[in-house]
Amino acid sequence: MNLTFIHDNPEFDGLAGEWNDLLSRSVSDVPFLRHEYQRAWWSTLGGGEWERGELWLGVGRDEAGRLVGIAPLFRTRTRDGRDGLMLLGSIEISDYLDLIVAQDAVESFAQVLLEALEADAGGDPALLDLHNIPKASPTLAALEAAAVRQGWTATRERLEPCPVIRLSGDWESYLSSLEKKQRHELRRKIRRAENHAAPVRFRLVEPGEDLEEATERFLRLMAFDVGKIGFLTPKMRVQFHALVRAAAESGWLQLAFLEVAGEPAAGYLNFDYRGRIWVYNSGINPEHTALSPGWVLLAHLIRWAIEHGRREFDFLRGDEAYKRHLGGVDRAIYRLTLRAPRG
Repeated sequence: MNLTFIHDNPEFDGLAGEWNDLLSRSVSDVPFLRHEYQRAWWSTLGGGEWERGELWLGVGRDEAGRLVGIAPLFRTRTRDGRDGLMLLGSIEISDYLDLIVAQDAVESFAQVLLEALEADAGGDPALLDLHNIPKASPTLAALEAAAVRQGWTATRERLEPCPVIRLSGDWESYLSSLEKKQRHELRRKIRRAENHAAPVRFRLVEPGEDLEEATERFLRLMAFDVGKIGFLTPKMRVQFHALVRAAAESGWLQLAFLEVAGEPAAGYLNFDYRGRIWVYNSGINPEHTALSPGWVLLAHLIRWAIEHGRREFDFLRGDEAYKRHLGGVDRAIYRLTLRAPRG
């Protein structure tokens, strides 16, 4: 296997077709690793999360020139204040990240990647600071084993849980799986919305709608949360618009609203990808708090997912209690830090 590093955007753009084809066979086929997501993220460095970055895409090909692995990396000053390589998408707005490589090539690609980094580091200490790798990914063990062979140090750290609902059966089966108290509360909230004096409507943004306006509507809902006002910088808003466009153009956007008398009371920006709903972000208008619009909208979305044959409803990172009340079971993600002997 031959591995080279790409440092410029035109070559990054040129990988789109091969990239997504490999991802469909990769150990972690998640929306955050799609080429269009990664390219949108890179265009703003995560909405301004990073002040600077240098592209370091590790591209592995076999003797016939076929793409067999991608290490989607960029070089920056890490949060520990060291110069190092991180996964594109790191850290805050991409919940699952990984190398892009098929199961049968993970070990060889991990080994070649570390060898190439030692050769191409330009005399600087090699450091990989990789966040949000799923526990189930063989990348963790493969990189740790390669690190041992190269004399590197490897440190694994468990991060925030990602609660996931496994879906099967019908809506009533799902409700029956909840604890009695939570089932009662959810049904009560749904009935209250159904009996509300003003009409309450659940809807998904459909193809052909004004996507920019719908995104702004969603961002206005997010901005009602004082904790998100500082997060929604002008650059982060650009990031959200780019991400929504990319997801819509590729067919895995799910942008949902709960409307009261035609006005948005709650919104969820999700991804509908590979048989799973990925719950990315939300916003709620506090004027409608008594109606529990967030809970009601989630109920509609879970029911939609069940009725449309989705296998899982993934709340992504965060240990908020409501995720478990709705049946979420924790899955783990990890940070893996690899340092060369002189790092």
